[in-house]
Amino acid sequence: MFAPTPLNLPREQRRLLRLYGALDDGRKASLLAFAEFLAQQQENAAGEPAEPVEIQTPRDLPRPEDESVVAAMRRLTETYPMIERDALLDRATSLMMAHMLQGQPASEVIDELESLFDEHYQRYLQKFSA
Repeated sequence: MFAPTPLNLPREQRRLLRLYGALDDGRKASLLAFAEFLAQQQENAAGEPAEPVEIQTPRDLPRPEDESVVAAMRRLTETYPMIERDALLDRATSLMMAHMLQGQPASEVIDELESLFDEHYQRYLQKFSA
């Protein structure tokens, strides 16, 4: 078997390769980190139980002073392992893109991500009070 060439790849993959090739090194690293985050979320979602058996509390992982947005996503997913990733993925992705593509400051995006995760944790807790 042979490795696929760009011509053998589906259209979306060829487009992604073109876009990746046009980025500077810093943005390439951000894109790769984000892709790794998405892949990890997909893997985690496949193995999670449908219904939690008992109330889980968030882990106490402090926010580093100069944290990147991608590192914040990793920290928050570790802090809130009980949250269904699919429920917040669209909004989290939009926030990350606002930082990477529109230049929204990392600290503002991280503040919004923390609020988003907390909001979903509150929804998680409501399942137990019903």
